[in-house]
Amino acid sequence: MARGSLPSPALGRRAAVAIVGRPNVGKSTLFNRLVGRRRSIVHDQPGVTRDRIVDSARLGDGPAVDLIDTGGLVAARDDSLGLGEQALLAVDASDVVILVVDGRAGPVPADHVVLDALRGRGKPIVLAVNKGDTRDARAGAHEFHRMGLEPIVVSAEHGTGIDTLCERVRELMPSAAEGAAAPAPEAGPTVAIVGRPNVGKSSLLNRLVGAERVLVSAAPGTTRDPIDTLVTWEGRPFVLVDTAGIRRRSKVSGAPEDLAVMMAQRQIERAQAALLVLDAAQGVTTGDLAIAGAIRERARACLVVCNKWDLLGGADEARGQAEGARERLERDWERLDELLSGPARVNVSATTGRGVDRIFPQLARTLEDYQRRIETSRLNAALERAMERHHAPAVDGRPWKVFYGSQVGTAPPTFMLFATSALPKNSGQRRFLENFLRRELGLGGVPIRLVIRARDRKRAGHRS
Repeated sequence: MARGSLPSPALGRRAAVAIVGRPNVGKSTLFNRLVGRRRSIVHDQPGVTRDRIVDSARLGDGPAVDLIDTGGLVAARDDSLGLGEQALLAVDASDVVILVVDGRAGPVPADHVVLDALRGRGKPIVLAVNKGDTRDARAGAHEFHRMGLEPIVVSAEHGTGIDTLCERVRELMPSAAEGAAAPAPEAGPTVAIVGRPNVGKSSLLNRLVGAERVLVSAAPGTTRDPIDTLVTWEGRPFVLVDTAGIRRRSKVSGAPEDLAVMMAQRQIERAQAALLVLDAAQGVTTGDLAIAGAIRERARACLVVCNKWDLLGGADEARGQAEGARERLERDWERLDELLSGPARVNVSATTGRGVDRIFPQLARTLEDYQRRIETSRLNAALERAMERHHAPAVDGRPWKVFYGSQVGTAPPTFMLFATSALPKNSGQRRFLENFLRRELGLGGVPIRLVIRARDRKRAGHRS
């Protein structure tokens, strides 16, 4: 089973820095400033960041650290999603904590609540007074001395004071975490966990990791930021990315979720493979097909995970309904199977753990096929069989023929074919060749690309 690896020197990881604070003080803006790109969603609405977001950052001239963005810490009675537990898990996994406060608002009771939650956890704390680009924030910064920490005035949005902040964090780094720790394990292939909202993506990731890495809630849209988690299976590393549920743009409610959908689609582009999670009880929906289309369009390897399989067993009174759901799933599977070119499928229950142990072995096989190189002789033998079995219609008034081919790339497997003429993208002959080669070369469920080049008429005639 996979083993989660949260940033921790005890696990041989590089040093970690957690950014915490009450909602809407600019934690995600500071996180993005320090990592140097828009990694975490930023919005005026409190609570937009809900999970721990981890990325690499170099704080000035020091070594790279794992920077952890967290959801806003609030009073327990207002924390229905358990954001505080997630934030404190990040604190426990870190070496230094940056406590972010709003300089324009001054120290408020909620800031003291956050500080009280941090005290006693044995972590050095740096107080960052954000939004320091305003006169009120600069003038009132001295009031934060009442919190018992030396305030550092910064503007995460404009970058002022960031160098001073980074220097202070480096000073507080334990020497063992600042360079003596074992090197971080090499990151493996990136695998995006994608699917419609509330199909169980976060529950599946938590089951794979074996820890409460991300929030799990029955409310759709709990996950908004993509979450990277490094796991190992039989010594092989994988980077699993939990993403916001993808749904039709017309059904997206509010700017943060709109951004989350866009970032989820970007994770497909960034990944080498996708775990497409379906709700087995709902079958294959148009939303599932739309996500599969995005995976196909970006030519990524794909493993389909039919989650909530435990709902298709049921007691006697629910057995008829469960059987109907199974029949619907199998009936609609054909469309998904065709769209993703025969992907492997694993039936699981993230809640009970049933079947989850089959995901990594199948994912490893799929990624191996995605990276596979085919011998030139085997490829050309397959091309000869293809031409024998399917006589292509004439192109430009003469018979169409492939002379030879060679592999020119992997991820996905890409083949250059030399033929009498090129073929349009929507050509039936092109689709036949793709499907035939996929079967003959054992690349089921893996996208392949054909680059077809025309040879000049005189050389083609001589070759034939």
